[in-house]
Amino acid sequence: MLVLTAIQGPDKGRRFELPDYEPQMIGRSSESLPLTDQTISRRHAELTPDDGKWFIRDLNSSNGTFVNGVRVRNRRELRPGDQIRTGMTLLVYGQDMIRSEAATSLRMAEKGEIGVNVEHTVASNDDSMIMAVPEPSQAAVFQLKVIYELTALIGSVTDQQDLLERVMNLIFEYFQADRGFILLADHPDAEPTPVVVRHRANPDKAGSTDSIAISKTIVRYVTRKNVGVLSSNAMNDERFATGDSVQNLGIRSAMCVPIKFKDRLYGVIQLDSQIANYTYTEDQLTLLTAIGVQTGLALANLNHYAARLKAERLAAVGQTVASLSHSIKNILQGLRGGADVVELGLRKANMNLVKNGWEIVARNLERIYELTMNMLAFSKQRKPELEMVNLEAVLTEAMTLVQKQYENKKVALISDMAPDMPPVPADPSGVHQAVLNLLNNALDAVEPDSGVVSVRGEYDEEHEQVRLVVSDNGEGMSQGTVSRLFEPFHSTKGMRGTGLGLVVIKKIVEEHGGTVTVDTQLGQGTTFTLTLPANPERIPASADTHGPS
Repeated sequence: MLVLTAIQGPDKGRRFELPDYEPQMIGRSSESLPLTDQTISRRHAELTPDDGKWFIRDLNSSNGTFVNGVRVRNRRELRPGDQIRTGMTLLVYGQDMIRSEAATSLRMAEKGEIGVNVEHTVASNDDSMIMAVPEPSQAAVFQLKVIYELTALIGSVTDQQDLLERVMNLIFEYFQADRGFILLADHPDAEPTPVVVRHRANPDKAGSTDSIAISKTIVRYVTRKNVGVLSSNAMNDERFATGDSVQNLGIRSAMCVPIKFKDRLYGVIQLDSQIANYTYTEDQLTLLTAIGVQTGLALANLNHYAARLKAERLAAVGQTVASLSHSIKNILQGLRGGADVVELGLRKANMNLVKNGWEIVARNLERIYELTMNMLAFSKQRKPELEMVNLEAVLTEAMTLVQKQYENKKVALISDMAPDMPPVPADPSGVHQAVLNLLNNALDAVEPDSGVVSVRGEYDEEHEQVRLVVSDNGEGMSQGTVSRLFEPFHSTKGMRGTGLGLVVIKKIVEEHGGTVTVDTQLGQGTTFTLTLPANPERIPASADTHGPS
């Protein structure tokens, strides 16, 4: 299996397998090779398989793509060992000599199947996180380097499986292991189950699905005594493991340590190696025990993070429900008031009362419709459904919908579209909703009889973008108000607002890869500018867009 391995950068230690027949993209928006390096582009470079070979080409990235220090100008063939530089990330392309196996390939050996001789133990406690060395030495530097890299994972990885895979990557980098696995238990009394299994693959055995047997005795010893152990296992028994050609491997040197933090035991880490190749030492057992404690700390941190995230989500749900309930209550009160006026007019056969009541009902029906559409846009992560759109037609349709409201308030609505506006890639329904929200906000901001709202569209050929500008001559806003404009459920309209209009506008524009800016001063009105890319390649993938947190 061909892989890319990150050896420098924020994703150091991660491995990405390259499927035989599927092109892969390197970048922040890539689903197959997702990198967190902020110095690379969303679509940075492309890897393409061709007749058993892989080729790389740069996708006009900002910082360029380099292979072995040479910038990639054209499509280039990759060879095993090539180093690919993208931003701060350095990747190595080559044959995978370490393969992960399904957890189901690991099984507990039956009683008497594996002989165990515990040669040395190390207590697993908080003191194991700091390993005392009599004097500065190469071993001390090595140990500190391993613990430093492991500590860097704590707080930077929020997915448990990803964390454990990267811990095993680190272990395999620094220990001469033939096999390794991590077992976890859901609670202290449960039987540990495999979550990560790693095997230093023999090319002649690649693809083998044979199971690996492990000693239940040694695992129980470690979990019950809370110590790390170094052992020699007699593996000559014919009943043992159909997996790793045990007869050829003979005796293995093995280490097994608990994963624990404070009083909580999470599971164990075990490594083994052929004694002919490598024999583990007491110092290495001490280091692996420290890794077990650090891994326990990382798992405790993940549990704390998950609990805190759950509490924050519950609080956010509560705030959302409270805000929506308030808005819906106000609208229902308006509907009830309008219905009462209609009923009174019908009883008195007074069509003027009926008309006035119906206008109240219609106005509140429009409010509940806007609230529903904004809630859908606010809560759903989506990718714009792009098509080549005539923005003038979209703006005209939005202005037509609000024209009656503007006339009722005696506010002027002016359109000024540049004659050279080309069709642009956009989601017409999304842009329509954003402009409609701006027009409704502008109408609320101006005074009756003297209010003026203008809508302007212009094309910036140099930067390949269009700008939609909505200006009003209202009273403007203070800087304090501006700082909270895009905060969900924050409204300056009192009972008439929901606090979602501008949030939805910003979300829709950012889904298009654009920006929203506001220019306002007290007493001088407000101007909102929506900037949208006119080049389809600048529209982000859905992985780059974010729903509400």
